[in-house]
Amino acid sequence: LAPVKANSVFLWLLVFDSFFANQPLTNYCKDSNLSLNLRSHIFSTTMSSSSDFVINFLAGGVSGAVAKTCTAPIERVKLLIQTQDANPKIISGEVKRYSGIVDCFSRVSSEQGIKAFWRGNLTNIIRYFPTQAFNFAFKDSIKAMFPKADKNTEFLKFFLINMASGGLAGAGSLMIVYPLDYARTRLASDVGGKERQFNGLLDCLKKTVASGGVGAVYNGIGVSVVGIIPYRGVYFGLFDTLSGYNPYQKSENSIARAASKFLCAQTSAIAAGYASYPFDTVRRRLQMQSEKPESEWVYKGTADCFGKIIKDEGTAALFKGAGANALRTVGAAMVLVLYSEITAFVNPK
Repeated sequence: LAPVKANSVFLWLLVFDSFFANQPLTNYCKDSNLSLNLRSHIFSTTMSSSSDFVINFLAGGVSGAVAKTCTAPIERVKLLIQTQDANPKIISGEVKRYSGIVDCFSRVSSEQGIKAFWRGNLTNIIRYFPTQAFNFAFKDSIKAMFPKADKNTEFLKFFLINMASGGLAGAGSLMIVYPLDYARTRLASDVGGKERQFNGLLDCLKKTVASGGVGAVYNGIGVSVVGIIPYRGVYFGLFDTLSGYNPYQKSENSIARAASKFLCAQTSAIAAGYASYPFDTVRRRLQMQSEKPESEWVYKGTADCFGKIIKDEGTAALFKGAGANALRTVGAAMVLVLYSEITAFVNPK
């Protein structure tokens, strides 16, 4: 075991043994002749681990909030195109279909106003702050549980560890914040002008639970967990791997360092987006019918949704909005770069 892990394990052994022996931990330490230096080192190690988690949490959350606000218009266009075949107002003909990215941008600005591009952005930040913060915090914590791998002599092991830690972190954080993800999808895909279906986060969740029960806000959670593993796995895994080979990763030249990190991040974000996009499309379609009675659902589940989309619209329909999503990855790349720079500034090593 590494010193940090060994000390943590040893500290917990003391705590458990103290509990079962029914005596204070201080007495145990005294009886065990632990030196003051060793006890001080264990305490400082524990505190250092906690502070690292907090730094990772805050850096990830702030990075995500800034990036999401900057790319909100692109995200909204992507969601509108992606979900329009499951949008009741578009299906009924009340609202005309969007023919592409340019048409969507033009019509949203003219029909709903410029501010509409940020519709659901506050909810997205509320959702994304804990999501991204937990992603980064969990990723580093989970990654520390794996054995170390030399990127030069054990490249495959090095890459798989990065993939696994990123995927598990993504799945774990999604389980915590999924109702917020659902609300964000519904608010951003609302094509109403002055008469909107939902009047905000709480109204969206309240109406959905009232009509479909608590389980309705978790519609699509299964395919989301399946899809988040390849997305976060590639997103974090590829970035960590490319960063390991980046010669400018710790360069004193801030421009060269930031540019090289952004290139690694942009490559990772685009690859991750396309790797998981079909899962994301199915998830959004399932979320779009959550507030309806189950008898009115177009899709009866994940497999049924995949099958109907491919049968009725073609395989390419699983990638509707992927072009806008590629533009949106600039925000995802910004998150990785900002996170890397913030943690390096706060905790230089």
